[in-house]
Amino acid sequence: MWWASAHRRRPHSTVTLLTRRATASPSRGARDRGVGDDGRVNDKGSTRSVKIAADERTGWSSERPRRDGAPARPVDVSVRCRVLAPVDRMRYSPGSLVVVVGAAASEPARFVERVVEERGAALSLTRVRALLAGQVSEADLESRAQELLVAAVLKRLQANQSVVVATDGPDASERERYVRLAHRLGRPRHMILLDAPVDQLPVHERRPLNELRRSLDAGELGLEGFQTALRLGGPALTDFKRLVFQRSAAQD
Repeated sequence: MWWASAHRRRPHSTVTLLTRRATASPSRGARDRGVGDDGRVNDKGSTRSVKIAADERTGWSSERPRRDGAPARPVDVSVRCRVLAPVDRMRYSPGSLVVVVGAAASEPARFVERVVEERGAALSLTRVRALLAGQVSEADLESRAQELLVAAVLKRLQANQSVVVATDGPDASERERYVRLAHRLGRPRHMILLDAPVDQLPVHERRPLNELRRSLDAGELGLEGFQTALRLGGPALTDFKRLVFQRSAAQD
């Protein structure tokens, strides 16, 4: 029949099929996402090649297998962080870790000794060094003090006791050490930043303290594992009287 031959579909050649597939419009999902090879949003819309390591080819997961001998990935401790307003008395839940950070000019160790009510909860390298003076050599003093301080913090956290640690400066690695101990044991984690006048800060501490202040104000310290953050400076620092660990009425 003439109409049958007119409507008979001619077979597509291999070249035609490949051409159509290569020039076909992207799917709606692909147009909306604009995702490049590395899984991040491609704002420019350009095509680029990304090399993917062998241990990253099983998809995004914290449980992806590691290469033989590769170090384990650190546990993600990030949480939402709430920025607190300065007050003259702060109450935290019993069993919490509070890390007090500040330059030497703000005297973090002296601050915790002044404001912490709970006996034995205030710890600092300054205090441990004083206890070790004359008992260990000067060459071993710093490393030994670090070991004893970490051990003391861990012991209190394991016993579900509160602890306030005064650090020697804005070094994030020192804060991380204590945060990971508390995170592993499921303890609440908080930070207090002590501000000091710029003219009293050593040059090498100004930039990291400015970065830490900016991160705190932006609520970004949750990335370090802190659930609350408080900044004290000027009159707010001198007006701060007590740091206590008590259950709230709601918790009771």
